[in-house]
Amino acid sequence: MSASSTSGNACSGRALDSLVYSLIGTLSFIVLVFTLLGIVFLRKYRSLVQTIRELQGSKLLLGAIPRLEAPIMPVRPVPAAREEEEELPPLISLQQSSTVRSSSRRLWKGLQQGPRVTKSDLNLLQLIKAGKEGVFYQARMTRGTCKGHSMFTCKISKEGVRPKHVDTEVSIMRKLVHHKNILQLLDWNTIEEPYILIMEHVSCGTLRTFLQTNRAHLSADPELHSLLTIASYHIALAMQHLRSKMIVHCDLALRNIMVNKFPWEVKVAEFGLARDLTRMTSRRSSRWRNPRQRVPLRWYPPEYFKNNYYCFKGDVWAFGIVLWEMQTFGTLPYPNLETSEEVVYHICIGQKNTNPEGCRPEILHIMRDCWLELYTLRPSFTDIVRMLENIIENDADYVDVESPQLLVKDEAEYQEAKCLQAASIIVEDTSPI
Repeated sequence: MSASSTSGNACSGRALDSLVYSLIGTLSFIVLVFTLLGIVFLRKYRSLVQTIRELQGSKLLLGAIPRLEAPIMPVRPVPAAREEEEELPPLISLQQSSTVRSSSRRLWKGLQQGPRVTKSDLNLLQLIKAGKEGVFYQARMTRGTCKGHSMFTCKISKEGVRPKHVDTEVSIMRKLVHHKNILQLLDWNTIEEPYILIMEHVSCGTLRTFLQTNRAHLSADPELHSLLTIASYHIALAMQHLRSKMIVHCDLALRNIMVNKFPWEVKVAEFGLARDLTRMTSRRSSRWRNPRQRVPLRWYPPEYFKNNYYCFKGDVWAFGIVLWEMQTFGTLPYPNLETSEEVVYHICIGQKNTNPEGCRPEILHIMRDCWLELYTLRPSFTDIVRMLENIIENDADYVDVESPQLLVKDEAEYQEAKCLQAASIIVEDTSPI
């Protein structure tokens, strides 16, 4: 009996020791977890304190943080109508930063930079075009130059345009640099109103104004068809470049093409409605979110009105409209239709603009291909560039001659003058020094 009691006491002692050890281990684990959590929260607290100090410091330096918080807020662009058009709805918003720290860093960086150029720095010389979103001027700096340019084109935004909208336009134009047929961005101000974009100089304004102003002179030019084809070719080169950069212009029209020297220096401009598809959250980003917003009806394809869809082949449709505008010297598309309802119905039932008078068959063929109802059947801009190149090469291969005998006579006189020039060079070389 005594031995049995001793054995029971020993078992009870071992069980008690195991329980004590388990409690000690559990308590140790809890202490360790709380210690680690305390360290993490301490670091977060210090980071928050540092961010607050940076914001306070920036407020002391520039004194107006609330006024500069707008560029980092996810705002929706304000509709901006232009001449003979209306604003289209925005696409999916660009992704915002996921942390407070990265946002505060961007704010601090923006505060340090300050505006690049203000309206007081500009001497506005001549109005180029005006719309509800902004006004284009020929201008120069009141002092010095802008990156070596004494003259340039500037776009000054009107009241109500959001800075995020201008930021998007700047980012797209920076992505499209170094192309001779795209109006190049030189400098900008998206920090304080009025927002300003400074671009390279153009001497003749918009292509629409140029054709309307010089219609009488151009109509009498026997090379008119070749000149218009060359201008069309350079516009197509610009649009091919946009496609390679995954940029949808969304506002291709004759009024948004600038002229420096016709027809070789025409430049696609006005990227206020353009969208960069590489920065969208979805590959379906070419489908608009709000179909009830108004759009530039006369330049838009039927799939937009039927399916609320616009992508690269929508720009191809607009290019066909641009060809029609050029052939008619800047006439408004669908000139016999007055109301928006008439225009939309006309486009949706498959009606097209009438054939321009005197339009060469090759251009008319490209125009009709751009207006194919099924957008997948329309040519790409690479196809259009190749077709226009073939037309230009054919124009260069043939020369109109009133009298073949005159051509032979001119050639003989040219050869005689060439021989005399060679003889005079030999005499000069053999004369003593």
